[in-house]
Amino acid sequence: MARRPGRRERIVSAFADFADAVEAALRGAGAARDEAVRAHARAMLELWLRTDGLDAARADEGLAAAFASAELAPVVARVEADHAAAFDTWQAGGPAALRAVFDEAAPGAAGDDPDRWIGDAGKDDGTDGVPRLWRIGHASVAGGESFPVGVPLLDDSHLQVVSAPDCRATAEALVEALLVRVLSYFRPGLVAVHVWDVGQFTGSLPGLYPLTSTGLLTVHDPGRLPALLEELSDRIRRVHTRVLVDGHPSLRALAAETDGRRTEPWLVAVLVGNRTALSEDDHRQLQRVARGGLACGISLVLLDVPVTLNAAVETVDMRPPRQVRTSMTGPHVDVRLDRPLPRDKVVAAGIAISRAHEEWRSRVGTFADLLPPPAEWGTGRGERGGTAAGVHAPVGFAEGLRKDLVLADGSPHALIGGPSGTGKTNLLLTMIGSMAARYSPHELEFYLLDFKEGVSFAQFAPGRRDTTWLPHARLVGVNVNTDREFGLALLRFLSDEMRRRADAAKEHEVTKLEELRHRDPHGHWPRIVAVIDEFQYLFAERDDVTRAATQLLEDVARRGRSQGIHLVLASQDVSGIEAFWGRPAIFEQFVLRVALPRARRVLADLNDAALDLPRWHAVLNHESGIKHGNEIVRIPDAAQSTLALLQQRLHDDHAAAFAPPVLFDGARAPRYADLADRLPAAGGGATPRALVGQVIDVAASPATVALPDAPARNIAVLGAGASDALAVLAAATASLRDQYAPGEVDVVLVPLVVEAVEPARRMAARLAGHAVTTVGLDGVRERVETLAADVTARLSGGPRRPVHLVLLGGDAADHILDRPGTEALRRILHFGPETGVHVLGWWRSVGRLRTLLTLGAAPDDIGAWVALDVQGSELGPLGPGLLQWAPRPGRGLFFDRAQHARPQVVLVPEPEQDQASRSGAAGEVPLSGAAGEVPLSSAPGDVPLSGAAGDVSREDRG
Repeated sequence: MARRPGRRERIVSAFADFADAVEAALRGAGAARDEAVRAHARAMLELWLRTDGLDAARADEGLAAAFASAELAPVVARVEADHAAAFDTWQAGGPAALRAVFDEAAPGAAGDDPDRWIGDAGKDDGTDGVPRLWRIGHASVAGGESFPVGVPLLDDSHLQVVSAPDCRATAEALVEALLVRVLSYFRPGLVAVHVWDVGQFTGSLPGLYPLTSTGLLTVHDPGRLPALLEELSDRIRRVHTRVLVDGHPSLRALAAETDGRRTEPWLVAVLVGNRTALSEDDHRQLQRVARGGLACGISLVLLDVPVTLNAAVETVDMRPPRQVRTSMTGPHVDVRLDRPLPRDKVVAAGIAISRAHEEWRSRVGTFADLLPPPAEWGTGRGERGGTAAGVHAPVGFAEGLRKDLVLADGSPHALIGGPSGTGKTNLLLTMIGSMAARYSPHELEFYLLDFKEGVSFAQFAPGRRDTTWLPHARLVGVNVNTDREFGLALLRFLSDEMRRRADAAKEHEVTKLEELRHRDPHGHWPRIVAVIDEFQYLFAERDDVTRAATQLLEDVARRGRSQGIHLVLASQDVSGIEAFWGRPAIFEQFVLRVALPRARRVLADLNDAALDLPRWHAVLNHESGIKHGNEIVRIPDAAQSTLALLQQRLHDDHAAAFAPPVLFDGARAPRYADLADRLPAAGGGATPRALVGQVIDVAASPATVALPDAPARNIAVLGAGASDALAVLAAATASLRDQYAPGEVDVVLVPLVVEAVEPARRMAARLAGHAVTTVGLDGVRERVETLAADVTARLSGGPRRPVHLVLLGGDAADHILDRPGTEALRRILHFGPETGVHVLGWWRSVGRLRTLLTLGAAPDDIGAWVALDVQGSELGPLGPGLLQWAPRPGRGLFFDRAQHARPQVVLVPEPEQDQASRSGAAGEVPLSGAAGEVPLSSAPGDVPLSGAAGDVSREDRG
């Protein structure tokens, strides 16, 4: 019987089996590990080969053993096969495809060989698109077929060039060639270059120095980098606050909506460093410029300036041991830069560009060049659309580009200054025409006032020979130098309109006109531009007019911006306007300043840029006159032919929807017929009103005196001159005739002086249909005493038929009436009005009238008076205290105790004989808008405007 293995033998046997199993496992793990190592080596080698490329890997000494390994040979073969297949595919179509893309992105000088364009000035104005790439060289992949290489610039990207010391000259040549391409592509003036070199006073790129003669190249001092960065920052602020105010994110986006036309030139700032870091402040400022510059047309080209930019930037790296690499092509493309341009050709190109730029700047840009295409005139479909965000109008040229005058929330009002003969009127006409061409009359309204003795704005109202008018114009005032009250009336109207708009804004819970238009799209809320030429006349005296005008101007200037009301004040000199001393709040609102040659005190105190301006130029400044906001623009001649054509076109398109503008001509008297049209109709129980003139207000209201049956309702006309006095009385009697039914009123005409006989005859003829009696000198006393007895009877309850006693030269009746007749006249004056008997008299002497108004009469019996050639000091007993009044031709001081707290100035109606002679003129076309009722706008509910005195032909204007 066999012996069972002992415990010891079993343990030994089991341990041996375990050892065999462990050995087998270790052998298997070792084999797996070796296989993993080999797989990892194969994977890493393949990764290296595919990442760095076969050529780079073979050049790496550390990978020599791998290429000699038979085990890794399949990996190398597989990569070589894939590389060959990919390279063959790439070579078959890749370079050609890239060339096609490049040719489209870099047309003309942007990508062509320099021999085709160098030495020729560019002609492209950007309307056909901007090149997206600018050639710097060519490249290839693994020695294959080459293709061109370019970098983006201008609106697309900044450029950063990094070089080694031994290739610095090549880097500078690259930048120079790139700039020459850009400058040679565009029309001279569309691109300006600024160069700052930390190591040279004159800067790098000497071949471009000819460009400095016309300002296309500016070289900055090495120690003044902060000044350059501040200048770039100012440009960014100006573009955002003046140009990109319609919601456009960039100048490129704005140009896309304006047929590609650039409103601002590009600016390329070249900063040449020495690989030393900038100061902390300069670094931050440069980063800010980089972030905001591209949207505003600023591109940075940095050569060896170590800086990190948080903006779109492309790089060209020229440091060894690698060849040239760009961020556009990546690390595996071999880039070979184009040969440097010959220095003589660069200089020749700079000279050619400078000459072309000078020729372009000297080109006479016409007024027509400022206007949009004729099909867009007055439609609001042009470059800026509607006026919701403001009014933009080009008024001149700078470097061949049109420059806008902007009236918006940021620059609500404009101050224009320039001595006589510097083109101020021409600038205003250019501005008005440019605005009218761009915006619809529904969007923009003009109120035009000229204080000097001229009719510059009369052409915008209908005339005798040319009956067209500018539909945007709602009011035209000319020859207003003696009627400062009319300027005050305009300011009152603007203040009332401002309050009306403010009430509407509160109702719709908005704060700005733009928001009000959005919330009330069916309302009529045009922007208003009020132009006052020679506005200093409004503040010429220390009187009530100046005080009231100053307060109103300050109110409109301060609050008008949010209501779409803009003031344009023009003057020869603003330094002597005492009314504005100590009132900075007024001029602070006039952010837009325009200074013509030799203008003073228009810009900021330290800004004297206007002193050296040539004729037909102006400083346009939207920064309250601060120096960094200066833009020198050339103002074209506002040719009358072009203005007339523009007005004719706008009139034909819009006259049916708009009434003619109101015309106030201070040199012409108002027509009776125009004033009488606004009086109450006859009958109906209305109180008769006697017309005595025209109020100097925006509405051109008739000045009337109510004649109810009430005490003191008599009228006195005071003055030694017969013409104006008889014109007032003639208008008063004629207006009363029209307000009574035929035969309803008795009129007694009493001519007491020789010069009144013929006017009395004409008055009688005009009063046909009523009971008219003309009393001679021999019957005056009897008639007056009879009428006085009639008044006594009326007081006792007798019949009260209306009677008007018209005394022509009442002061001459003293020796005729004697004491009994004088007492009778006093009785008529004192008791007559309440019984229906009213006296309308002309007294040549205030003293004799005052003598008459004693004992049985009183000064209060003259309820209304019109003083003509009478000093204010003589009127004290008849008016409310001391009166400041000096006689003016064709003007009277009108006071009615029933309606006035203080007298007001009125225009004397046109004498009868002048009306008769003019009405008989053959072929005359009456001036529309002269005293007839003319609505402010076509919107219902608007305050009506009436015409003013005037009959101004365009041939009369200066």
